[in-house]
Amino acid sequence: MPSLKKEFVPEMVLIPEGAFLMGSEDGPDNEKPVHQVWVDSFLIGKFPVTNAEYRIFVDETGAPEPPFWREPMFSRPDQPVVGASWHDAIAYCDWLSRRIGKGFRLPTEAERERAARGQSEGEKYPWGDEPPWKRPYPGYDLETGGPQRVGLNESNGFGLYDMSEGVHEWCSDFYDPGYYQNSPERNPKGPPSGQRRASRGGSWRHHIKFSRCAARSSLPPTFRYADYGFRLAVSF
Repeated sequence: MPSLKKEFVPEMVLIPEGAFLMGSEDGPDNEKPVHQVWVDSFLIGKFPVTNAEYRIFVDETGAPEPPFWREPMFSRPDQPVVGASWHDAIAYCDWLSRRIGKGFRLPTEAERERAARGQSEGEKYPWGDEPPWKRPYPGYDLETGGPQRVGLNESNGFGLYDMSEGVHEWCSDFYDPGYYQNSPERNPKGPPSGQRRASRGGSWRHHIKFSRCAARSSLPPTFRYADYGFRLAVSF
């Protein structure tokens, strides 16, 4: 698998501080109620972490290769890395923080939803309310059948790619389906404990490849699935 040059800095986008309406009244109960949330400014990855970037981490630390990595469906350097557990993603963030000198981490659910909305308010998808099945989209990588290469589709209003499609992305929060009932208004970080970690975004292997901005998902943090990856964040 080809690698990036050894010195690299991930492309990050500044999300300005501000309030937005989080959740959806049209979705399942875990997205209710719609509530106003304030999020401080932060940086988030323009793209999810790719195989080429993750390769540097594996080579330098001796971390195990993710499962599926050598299968043709998942091995392109410009595909999002998949099969990384939540703990693997945290290890990557810690390694990159030491390597570059910035505090890389996973985004919170609130940060991830604000970023996905791309400066729009109350719309279902990063591009608006038009259903994804009415929009042109390959849905999967035409050469391999796996997740598409990052950045193939249009960016959202913040200039971010693949916020609704590609792979589920780990968030830092523990997951609680009823968290919105009493979550804080400023910078919510999820419940203090739990059995699962939250995730956001769509999946290349779902019948509908795109997720709504408000859609929530979760998985036990030790699991390594072929449609789970992650995106970096940095407190600004």
